[in-house]
Amino acid sequence: MTPSSPGVFVDEAPGDPRPITGVPTSITAFVGRAWRGPIDEPIPCASYADYERLFGGLWRLSSMSYAVQQFFANGGRQAVIVRTAVRGATPEAAAAATIDLGGGTMLAAASPGTWGRNLVVTVDHQTRDTDTPLADQDANLFNLTILDNAATTLDSARKGGSGAREVFLNVSRVPADPRHVSRVLEQQSSLARVTAVGAARPAAATVSAGAASGNDGTIVADAAEAAAEILGSATGKTGIHALDRTDLFNLLCIPPLVFETGAAPNATRGEADVAMSVWSAASRLCRERRAFLVVDAPSAWALTGATSATGPTGVAAFNAIVRDHAAIYFPRLRLNDPLHNDTLADFAPCGVVAGVMARTDRDRGVWKAPAGTDASMAGVRGTSIAGVPAALNDPVSDELNRHGINCLRSVPAIGHVVWGARTLAGADALASDWTYVPVRRLALYIEESLSRGTKWVVFEPNDEPLWAQIRLSVGAFMASLFRQGALQGQWPRDAYFVQCDRTTTTQNDIARGMDNIIVGFAPLQPAEFVVIRIQHMIGQIAA
Repeated sequence: MTPSSPGVFVDEAPGDPRPITGVPTSITAFVGRAWRGPIDEPIPCASYADYERLFGGLWRLSSMSYAVQQFFANGGRQAVIVRTAVRGATPEAAAAATIDLGGGTMLAAASPGTWGRNLVVTVDHQTRDTDTPLADQDANLFNLTILDNAATTLDSARKGGSGAREVFLNVSRVPADPRHVSRVLEQQSSLARVTAVGAARPAAATVSAGAASGNDGTIVADAAEAAAEILGSATGKTGIHALDRTDLFNLLCIPPLVFETGAAPNATRGEADVAMSVWSAASRLCRERRAFLVVDAPSAWALTGATSATGPTGVAAFNAIVRDHAAIYFPRLRLNDPLHNDTLADFAPCGVVAGVMARTDRDRGVWKAPAGTDASMAGVRGTSIAGVPAALNDPVSDELNRHGINCLRSVPAIGHVVWGARTLAGADALASDWTYVPVRRLALYIEESLSRGTKWVVFEPNDEPLWAQIRLSVGAFMASLFRQGALQGQWPRDAYFVQCDRTTTTQNDIARGMDNIIVGFAPLQPAEFVVIRIQHMIGQIAA
């Protein structure tokens, strides 16, 4: 400001340093099948009620629906859901059921899948003006009631029925009306969309949906089809690559696909373990997006000996994935299945483990290992190895831990807990810098927070005043982590350093438009082995 006359002038200057806000740490992405909902779109859900509203809730052919429920039950708060579908000559995108209301008005299920054939739509004319004289009533208004009536159809044997019900009052067939039926359903309905509007309002009646055409995407024949479904296309942003369209996710879960062969309700039901090609692609995606992959151990893993799960068909087979961005959990968990009268069933653990991670992040911080006596697993009734109820003991757990396999165990008087915090790079033989899950995830948290928090630097004059601001901003962020107990050391100088000056950014770097910031930090290592030394003192010997 340049004063032009005598007086008092007030000017505002930006604060120094510019604050860097830490990003969320436990937004969990789930990729798999759902009863209904958009396909290949990343949809955020803040609760399981959101998932039920958008994707129809539990479905026996969707292990993802169970995993999401278990995630929220164990402390998860934010999820991103990607619904996948069979891809091939008759993709699920061609399988939206239709509802003919008569008179030229047509509805269609809001998303593909055989779930749409369960829709029942009721039209009535008890609108807001029914008390006025007949001559003055609006003959274009009607009410719609849409019901997902799965509980009374063949598909009830496959899902259990969501029973979702939507009521839309005083909708109109007139396009210029603010309550035009197409506009109302587009904005408010998760069950149906308008495909055509007739010349007159539909008659009062109850109408069932017609059969869906094409492949409904609910049957997968083998692991190859399952892998193709989850992998999708990087160019088309389908499958796991749909996550490229979401701003941020921290954890990735890919529950095994469930498949059927034969005609329902006497179909044979099984699981197609996630293929190594999918794990590999998912781990690369996590590396690109600074996320962490939660891997379910194969369902066939058995323990005929202490090292059975570490042979060629065990953890050694996971060499194809980015090991330091993933952790594997073993064995399967036994929980009550609400769709089968609460009888016990075996489930992949990723949803439970991701929920425990989210709860630990919230209660203790991302630098705390999501394991130990605090890492209890809600709703878990036991563990299962190769389909047989069984539990891990100390010798087996110790052997698996040495190979980077995290165990799920029962601890007396505490319950079922996560008992391991190693990445897949955490095998003793690998001697990796990223042995531990909390160290890897803390690094990802710092990287993502600094990447987003220093965007203001772009296009600023690249000289000492800028470097000083960067040191202050980044230093303040690292100091806050130190004060929260996330880093080692008694003093800040022992815990981290921030360099941004002539030693990191040369004149040649400046000429190329580059500014180099070096941040070092000393993470806390989890106390994986606690050694207690006891000495028996018989008495004092006089000198």
